[in-house]
Amino acid sequence: MNDDVTTRRVHYARGEFDLAHAARDPFAQFGAWFEEALACEALIEPNAMTLATAGANGRPSARIVLLRRWDARGFTFFTNYDSRKGAELAAHPYAALLFWWGALERQVRIEGAVERVTEAESDAYFATRPRGHRLSAWASHQSAPVPDRDTLQRAMAEAEARFPADVPRPPFWGGYRIVPDRFEFWQGRPNRVHDRLAYERDGETWSISRLSP
Repeated sequence: MNDDVTTRRVHYARGEFDLAHAARDPFAQFGAWFEEALACEALIEPNAMTLATAGANGRPSARIVLLRRWDARGFTFFTNYDSRKGAELAAHPYAALLFWWGALERQVRIEGAVERVTEAESDAYFATRPRGHRLSAWASHQSAPVPDRDTLQRAMAEAEARFPADVPRPPFWGGYRIVPDRFEFWQGRPNRVHDRLAYERDGETWSISRLSP
């Protein structure tokens, strides 16, 4: 098995990315690439992104979350505020995101400070979720140990009985927005000589530089 991994190779030759073709605004560049990712049928969830956080002790952790909104203010996902990621963001309100679009041979890295979105924004998004998803937000004490699946099923049944009609947003559930100060766009190229362009916030503008692969 180790030999299979050691000798496995992927040849990247789909495209290129250089300063001449890069948008001056990283949000515009992200939008262009994201539209291509959304249109790519080979990508199951193009809005899936790795979220990396660190707690007060500096120990990092990462998990996949779903991008639900993005605009010039930043990139928003929703979760349980009492989860591990919520606790880590309370202690250290900075995070990194990673989008990997393998079918397009691209990745995007985003770093920045994190803030909670308004309650109104969280309410508006929560109202769009399927009923079962809203019930599970009440039933799950996210990241806490649970003895077995039956416990989760009972919690779901209790939530169903508690909210026979509308399911309100739990006060412990809502959105976070990553406010970027750094982007990096990566395009796979032959022989591992990949294209990497980094955007760094400089006041109200962005500087762009090419990075060695």
